Amino acid sequence: MSGVEVRFGSVLGREGAGLAEEARWLERLGYDYLAHGEHFMRGHPPGPSLLALPALAVAAGATRNIRLVSSIVLAPLYHPVMLAKLATTVDVCSGGRLVLGVGIGGEFPVEFDALGVQVKERGARTDELLPLLKRLWTEEGVSHRGRFYALSQVTLKPSPIQRPHPPLWVAGRREGAMRRAVLYGDGWFPYFYSPERYRQSVVRITQLAQGVGRDLSGFRWALYAFLALGESREEAGRVAAEALGGRYRYGGDFLTIVGPYCILGTPRECIRRIEEYSDAGVREFIFSWACPPSEARRHMEVTAKEIIPYFRG
Repeated sequence: MSGVEVRFGSVLGREGAGLAEEARWLERLGYDYLAHGEHFMRGHPPGPSLLALPALAVAAGATRNIRLVSSIVLAPLYHPVMLAKLATTVDVCSGGRLVLGVGIGGEFPVEFDALGVQVKERGARTDELLPLLKRLWTEEGVSHRGRFYALSQVTLKPSPIQRPHPPLWVAGRREGAMRRAVLYGDGWFPYFYSPERYRQSVVRITQLAQGVGRDLSGFRWALYAFLALGESREEAGRVAAEALGGRYRYGGDFLTIVGPYCILGTPRECIRRIEEYSDAGVREFIFSWACPPSEARRHMEVTAKEIIPYFRG
């Protein structure tokens, strides 16, 4: 991977009053990105969760240069005018630092029910919404009448600082998400991918782009990557299995799947795994910390001081 530029980000571990302080600290540590995801209602009973763009607005006010990534915004739960305006607000107030990561969600149908959106329509809604976002950011008097949204002469001011608009990274795992990234996105942002599967996705996205005449120059190859540190890969795997099983409340034995899909072990072992992902095509890593909340800050610091410098020089 000699000569390849790789950038790194961290998901914010704190929420509420501690978010701004942690954002400043991550910037001092030298991360390229900080990230925040969202759910409206997660789990049964629902656990605490914030919305991505308001949280990133707080982080923007506490920092100066670090890029801000939504990891991710649940696009089908928004009206395109509202999402365009919210994203523009963060981009303008941050001086043009927003990367809008978007996905369709669906693992928690209760949050779709709460907002009156049919979960089975989430892909179609997002396919209609994403090109509207770009039009609302770059055009005046936008009119549209589609299956889900109707707009008449909508003009949003101010425009985003970034031109033509904030980058759109499309998240997901399957073919539909890859196609969405090619048609509407500026980057690919999957999660729970092994290096082998990431390499396959690069090949497939390239094929899809060739099929529609899409030039992928400037397209960003990102990964939402779970990382757990430990004295050994096995110890880190146990930590990740427990943390992820509790955080997402999915069923199954996580010990059988964290190995292929997570970055685990000592700093040296993590470096080797990151190299495997980089060789597969990843250029932007957003780390989510697969550990107890009390350990997240240590993971952020060790990664910044003992792992990332290896890739800087």
